[in-house]
Amino acid sequence: MHRVVGTLQKVRLGIHRCWHITAAPGGLFRSRSGTLSGSRSFTNLPRNFKNLEMEKNKSCREFIGEEHLNAELKYYKSKSHKYSKLQDWFKRKLEEVCNQYVSNSYSSVIQMKDFEYFEEDGCIYRRHQNGDQIPEVVLSLDQLQFLQTAEAQFQQIRVSPNQKYLASSISSSSDKSICIVVKLGPKPEVVHVLPRAFNFEWGTDNSLFYTNLEKLQSHQVLKLLLEDAGATSEMVYKENDPRFFVELASTKDGRFITINSNSKNSSEVWLFDRMYPQNNPRIVQERVSGVIYLVEHQRNQLYILTNYGATEEYRLMKAPISSPGMKSWQTVYEVKERTKLLDMELFKDHCIMILKYSDHLYLHVFSLDEPSTVKCIQLPSWACVIESEDNLKYESNKFSFRLSSPVQPPVRLLYSIEDNELHIQENGFKTTNIRDYKVTYLKAPSMDGTLVPITVFHKTPFNKMNKKPLLAHVYGAYGIDLNVDFKPEQMVLLEDGWILAYCHVRGGGELGLSWHKASRLDKKQVGIYDLEACLHHLHSTGYSNPRRTALTANSAGGVLAGSLCNVSPDSVRAVVLRVSELPNIILDIQPGGDHFGPSKWEESIHEVARHYAFLYEELEL
Repeated sequence: MHRVVGTLQKVRLGIHRCWHITAAPGGLFRSRSGTLSGSRSFTNLPRNFKNLEMEKNKSCREFIGEEHLNAELKYYKSKSHKYSKLQDWFKRKLEEVCNQYVSNSYSSVIQMKDFEYFEEDGCIYRRHQNGDQIPEVVLSLDQLQFLQTAEAQFQQIRVSPNQKYLASSISSSSDKSICIVVKLGPKPEVVHVLPRAFNFEWGTDNSLFYTNLEKLQSHQVLKLLLEDAGATSEMVYKENDPRFFVELASTKDGRFITINSNSKNSSEVWLFDRMYPQNNPRIVQERVSGVIYLVEHQRNQLYILTNYGATEEYRLMKAPISSPGMKSWQTVYEVKERTKLLDMELFKDHCIMILKYSDHLYLHVFSLDEPSTVKCIQLPSWACVIESEDNLKYESNKFSFRLSSPVQPPVRLLYSIEDNELHIQENGFKTTNIRDYKVTYLKAPSMDGTLVPITVFHKTPFNKMNKKPLLAHVYGAYGIDLNVDFKPEQMVLLEDGWILAYCHVRGGGELGLSWHKASRLDKKQVGIYDLEACLHHLHSTGYSNPRRTALTANSAGGVLAGSLCNVSPDSVRAVVLRVSELPNIILDIQPGGDHFGPSKWEESIHEVARHYAFLYEELEL
């Protein structure tokens, strides 16, 4: 149920679209400041003079920003030649290391009665579940000549209830998404194309609900009717408030399509009942400011994951279908304070809450008939990231997922609800010997006494840590956790004696909703204090020293990294910013990047090599 965490985060962010299209073009260089620090109030001035003065200030800011940018580019070009030889060496080394960890990617498999569908190498296949026959190609990117791009790839795939049609979205480098509808049969054929479809769900075998993306906004739900005479579309829902974004989802048991209309701080969900396709969508609960919620269904009960209630954290509630409003909501499970809800999986008879508390991952498992009895399963202490498999069956009593960390590629595990046992499954990745690396969890006291978590990785045995290079990571924004996924390229640094430190400052979501609220809006400086405290604590406990310390930050994390350079310039020696929102401090430049960085693997290797060359040169290693 990845949409649970994804949607809840997007609601808090106020964005409801794919990450790669949320990053503003040129976001690294673009000034987002509202006014100059010395600007006056124009309350009593005539409107024309006020507008003139605002345009003047805007022009000044643009000129100053452009001046700084040109100066930074000129300086970088004058110094970049000294990185070139080292950059070439790192590129070869990175390619070698990354190739060691190459594995077959995990393909999501859609199981439908006798057939299963999956995507691989630019093709969507169909095969019998007994596996006796060669998979049949349903749709190939090569046959869609109108795409005219080599960057196209399949994304969302949905099969109609009785396997009459298949719909798939295709994205391209231009950030445009289209939906292709294929009629299944002995010879599958494309029968319709939806040019701007954002997401979609099948209502019946002949009706496809979908949303369109217009100027990065989605406000309508339409229904495509596929008939022998042709295809027609009609609108079934319209959102009139421009602050809200509309998305579609399906409950895990397949009973309902949910129409989710979300703003930054409120939600409204409508249900379309697949058992009664002739009926109009029905509202669950009208939007209430400050209340966000998502809806699942099981045995004629709606299960609602929401922030509604006395505490600041999420809770699971339920209500009968006949009376779905807030007055009927009853608490099933509450997330404790300072605990991060990572995900939720609802099965036919059980629910699994995936949590993080005090630097460790846990599963809370309970029966929907007796939710007060909760089994707590602590996952291996080395694990930092958990990801549910996409093809979990509603009727199953097994939970399949993957664990990873910065020093461990994904490992597949299976938890049996019935036996209460955890099993390691085969995985295609090269594994690392966890004993070769040490993970340490630290707590840094911030300015107000709050203990800020730090996760530290280095190779063992490890001597003279105070002289080793340190790469600190920070994000601290939007209630999103700092990325601690496995990245093969970081093994190059670890093998060369580097320390990797992840500073989980406030503003992120590591310790729940309250952790985010503690450093946002007018409290943003709290994250800067936390970061400074983390670096000071690392150095004082013997991890590296300021002259051997570098700081890296992605996207909004650049605000904290850049601010640290102003308030505590002696804390670090070098800084690498990727797709930063920082307007005037550019310590490293990533051309052609988006929110995730370069899209091609070769370009990514090139950029990482350039960053490593920069760090080694500046830290005099």
